[in-house]
Order: sequence, then structure tokens, then C-alpha cells
Amino acid sequence: MTGPVGTVPHPPRAWRLLPSGGYAGRAHLLLERSATASRRSWLVFLSGFFEPVFYLLAMGQGLGSLVGELPGPDGAPIGYAAFIAPGLLAASAMNGAVFDSTFNVFFKLKYAKLYDAMLATPLGAVDVALGEIGWALVRGGLYAVGFLLVMAGFGLLGTPWALLALPAALLVALAFAAVGMAATSFMRSWQDFDLVTLVTVPMFLFSTTFYPLSVYPGWLQVVVECLPLYHAVELMRGLTTGAVSLALLGHVAYFLVMAVLGGAVAARRLEALLLR
Repeated sequence: MTGPVGTVPHPPRAWRLLPSGGYAGRAHLLLERSATASRRSWLVFLSGFFEPVFYLLAMGQGLGSLVGELPGPDGAPIGYAAFIAPGLLAASAMNGAVFDSTFNVFFKLKYAKLYDAMLATPLGAVDVALGEIGWALVRGGLYAVGFLLVMAGFGLLGTPWALLALPAALLVALAFAAVGMAATSFMRSWQDFDLVTLVTVPMFLFSTTFYPLSVYPGWLQVVVECLPLYHAVELMRGLTTGAVSLALLGHVAYFLVMAVLGGAVAARRLEALLLR
């Protein structure tokens, strides 16, 4: 039944992890505000797009001529450029989502006091969390779309399964955006952002982005398999090479859980910080 006019909508029952009373159904307004504010910062988006392209040219085309072929997800040999491109795609989605949901959110939260002003309107803490996570998802998705076009231009998408790489990249971006915003809510100063680099850079280097998992010793393989970016790389590599199996559903489930838990923590932390 439709409630009386003027009542505040409640999140669906599946959202019970979110704080009650902080949802007004207006998270889309933050997306509109972020899109308007980002019109003059298009150069930042371009920089995030070109970084993985440079890696693909330098490593895939340059170093790839020396490395030769590597075993793909199904054991069949593939070129080095085809091997690292899915990892760079996953890293693009991660970087776009993480840096938007950490640096930008921290500035708005601690210095601009933008969210305090928003809560003086009908917006709630859950709307703020979902809106910012949604914009970080958009940014990560734009990076992924751009890099997928580059991969297509290099002939690295030779299977119809590659069409699913975009929704998979959006899921990866969503999960990293949610966790990034949750982590930002615990940060106290700009020095804490050294931890963001400390986490993302090793993940980028070790999550089978440039080398197969088999090159690592056994104990390090276990550590790598726990990293979120490893699951993103394996998911993208399976889709873009056509090596599709039920194991990919495990990677999807990993990011679904990551997105739900990250979003719930972010919403609850925002409510605690802004309404205390």
C-alpha cells in the first residue's frame, strides 16, 4: 500500500543492514550534483583512463615481445598483451572507484562540510552514502568502458563473453567504492591516505596482473588469492578470453558480499559521524 503523503520511504527489506531512519529515497540527487560539479574536472578522468593504456603499450607491446605467450585461465596459451589487459581493466575499475570514494569523500566530509549541509535538507545519511558510492561506481565504470574500447581496438576481445566484462567491471567498481567509502569514514587526516596507496599498489603488482599465480611460492599464492583485485583480474580474464566456468560465479559472489558489507558500514559510519 502507498503510505500517506509526505511519509519518508523506507529501504527495502533486503537493506536491513543499513541504519533505519536515514533513507529518504533521494540518493540520485547526489549523482546529479556530482555530475554537475565534475564538468570542469574532465582532465582528471582522462588521466585515470590513460594510465592503464600506457601500461598496456609498455608492458603488453614492449615487454610482451620478449615474454611471448603465457597460459590462459583454461591452460591454453595466450599472448602477453591478452594476458595483462584484463588485469589492467580490473585495476581501472578499482582505481576509479577507490580514489573517488576516498580522497573526494574525505574532503567533503572533513573540510567542505558538504554532508552536514545536505542533512539539513530532506536527505538522509543513507542517501549520502548511496549517492557517493554511486558516483564512484560511475567513475570506475567510465574508466572500464574506455579501456574496453582500447582492448577492442587492439583485437584483445575475441569472444562474445567479453560483452559481460562491462557489467563485471561495474560490479568490481561498486564493491571497491563501497569499501573505499567505509574506510574513509575511519580516516582522521590526509596522512591516513598513505594506507590507501599501501593497499592498492601491492594489490596491483601481485594480483596476477602481470604474472600467473604459479610463479609465486605456495604461501604467497594463498595470500594473493585472498586479495579483492585477484578475484577481479581472474573474473575479467575469464570473460575476455572466453574461458568461462562456474568458478567465475565465486568471484561474482565475492564482490556482492564486499559491496553489501562495505555499503552497510559506510552508511552506519556516516550516520554516526554526521548525527552525533
